[in-house]
Amino acid sequence: MNELDLDGLLGAEDDEGPRRRSRGSRTSQSRSRRRQRRQRRKGYVAFLVAMVVIAGVLGVGGYYGYHWVRDVTIPKDYTGQGTGEVTVEIKDGQSAGEVAQTLVDRGVVASERAFVNAIDAAGKTAALQPGQYKMRRQMSAAAAVPLLDPKLRLQSTLTVREGLRLSQIYKQLAAATGRPEAEFRKAARDADALDLPSYAKGRLEGFAYPATYEIAPKAAPAEILAAMVDRYKKAADDTGLVAGARRLGLSPLEVLTIASIVQAESGNLRDMPKIARVIYNRLKKPMRLQMDSTTMYGLNKFGIRASLEETRSKSPFNTYGRDGLPPGPIGNPGQHAIEAALEPADGPWLYFVATDPKRGISKFTDSFEEHQRLIQEMNRNLGNGG
Repeated sequence: MNELDLDGLLGAEDDEGPRRRSRGSRTSQSRSRRRQRRQRRKGYVAFLVAMVVIAGVLGVGGYYGYHWVRDVTIPKDYTGQGTGEVTVEIKDGQSAGEVAQTLVDRGVVASERAFVNAIDAAGKTAALQPGQYKMRRQMSAAAAVPLLDPKLRLQSTLTVREGLRLSQIYKQLAAATGRPEAEFRKAARDADALDLPSYAKGRLEGFAYPATYEIAPKAAPAEILAAMVDRYKKAADDTGLVAGARRLGLSPLEVLTIASIVQAESGNLRDMPKIARVIYNRLKKPMRLQMDSTTMYGLNKFGIRASLEETRSKSPFNTYGRDGLPPGPIGNPGQHAIEAALEPADGPWLYFVATDPKRGISKFTDSFEEHQRLIQEMNRNLGNGG
């Protein structure tokens, strides 16, 4: 009985134990779910806070990142046409990038990249030419590009006409540049700097080619004279001077000397080949040239007729008193005179006279008597009687 009661009691306890455990389990699960919900809420809040922080970081970084990218892809540039005035020099052989650096250094544009982009967009990269240009400070790169047009270079234009002597050319150059004549005379003595041909024998006369030149404000005398020599070389190549002289049995300097006399003595282009023929005929005879132009050059005088006293000068350029050609050119001939010296006209003439100098008319003859009559005609036209 006791055992049965005991078993019953034990059984009763066993019956209630599961129920107690079931209620305890549900309570524990409920608490667990509440903890999980709290943890999820905390995690969600933490996620939201993190997202806000990340968004803020990205926002700040994006702002600065945008400006960084913008600064890299869109270079610094001024706006407008700029102010003031500044002179900028583009040197020979400079690239667009090097020109851009010069403009930045001079305060013209804000950045090299802005200028390079602007000149590329305008298709003007290949148009950059050496020289000096007038610009403005702090101008947009796009506004700076048109001011580098070669037509706007700061320079003076000088036209040297055919037949001028060096002494006359020096005066022109001094007037055009504001430099003393003495600087040009000094520069003319440096044959190596001027790159004179070897047959010039170190003398510039005859090699300062007559043409139109553009002279930059800061051009040195040696640069200007060297440009004239360079232009002479082109004319010599165009006319075949060296080969032509060889064909005539003369040196290039002798042909150029003849060309200078032709230039000085002629009143028009059509007479040049005939005057050249007179010179060749006299040299061949032999007969003194007796050219007034050479005699006056030796005396550093100007005029179309030498006086009797002048024809007695001891100058090596006095072809009345000396045989053959003078020692070098008496001026700076142009292409037509050089061509005439290389290709003289055919004819027997030994004399010519500028019978009407004002109209540029000369007459030719192989007779001394006729020559005397032509001199009388010239004197009448000049008002000197007969």
